[in-house]
Amino acid sequence: MQNREELLIKKKLIKEALAKTMRENRGSQSLFKFSSENDLPLSVVSEAERAQKDPQLTTIFKLAEAYSLPVDIFVRNIAAKLPPDFSMIDK
Repeated sequence: MQNREELLIKKKLIKEALAKTMRENRGSQSLFKFSSENDLPLSVVSEAERAQKDPQLTTIFKLAEAYSLPVDIFVRNIAAKLPPDFSMIDK
């Protein structure tokens, strides 16, 4: 069983991988333009891109669509930025 600190570290790694993936996919488009064109709250996009927010699953689906990516590819791109053998569950 993992302790709370280990879990927080793992969540931080996921948020950082998501943030990097989001910034790469948005490119040079402004946050405001991206969020308004894709019906995403600016605060959610901004906080997620700074690894400060853990978005809901529905938001992940919307982000993937906004980047014109299938959800599984978007999630794989995030997972590719995690350490090798990363796992949320200690086995």
